[in-house]
Amino acid sequence: MLIVTALLLCVVCGCGYQQANAEAMMQDVTFTAEIDATEQKYILVLPEGFDRAASHDILIALHGHGSDSWQFVKDPRDECRAARDVAAAHGMIYVSPDYRATTSWMGPKAEADVAQIIAELKTKYRVSRVFICGGSMGGSACLTFTALHPELIDGVASMNGTANFVEYENFQDAIQASFGGTQEQVPDEYKKRSAEFYPDKFTMAVGITASGKDTSVPPHSVVRLAKALDALGRPVLLIYREALGHSTAYADGKAILEFIIEKSPPKHE
Repeated sequence: MLIVTALLLCVVCGCGYQQANAEAMMQDVTFTAEIDATEQKYILVLPEGFDRAASHDILIALHGHGSDSWQFVKDPRDECRAARDVAAAHGMIYVSPDYRATTSWMGPKAEADVAQIIAELKTKYRVSRVFICGGSMGGSACLTFTALHPELIDGVASMNGTANFVEYENFQDAIQASFGGTQEQVPDEYKKRSAEFYPDKFTMAVGITASGKDTSVPPHSVVRLAKALDALGRPVLLIYREALGHSTAYADGKAILEFIIEKSPPKHE
């Protein structure tokens, strides 16, 4: 009985240590946005055994509509688990921004926030490559951000996103608020945030998952983008599941993330 008790105490203490260690590696970061002086947030997860003196890749994960920065940190859904697991396996700094929270859609303020986060991380840590991913709204947003700032991104993985806001019809109230008006009022914002129109910007590796029965974010634009990138000879992996709806399976999410990491040349300091 004493042996069992001792073992139980070890197990309990071990679990407590692991939980405390995980919480120590996770930080809820608040910063002042340069674009409008508002208080904004992101979640930072440092890899196990983090060494500040060593260089690390970064994986930025962008949440979906109706969620916030905690989705890709804690949500058990396949897309989120795949991102977390790949980041952990590669010892990456994992970052999940609010990027203007539940109805972002990567409008101008969200774009400025993500660019600011990347810049600040590069001042705090020795950053090698920067990868970006997301699901649904986040899958759209990561393509938008990469088209606008290709110099900041070394690989992008989009899960069930859109690459064309000119033709996209869902969530219009949120998109109009984010973009600063309707498509008729600010047409340039809708086009400049539509990655499909700018395949030349995607010089880095691109991974895309899309589903044939997805009515929330129809797949047509990202499929066309993938074909355009392939025609340009760019490294692109499209995983298209005709029978699926608005979701990406764990294996598929992991596959496109591993693809962009593998196809991105290492950076030498």
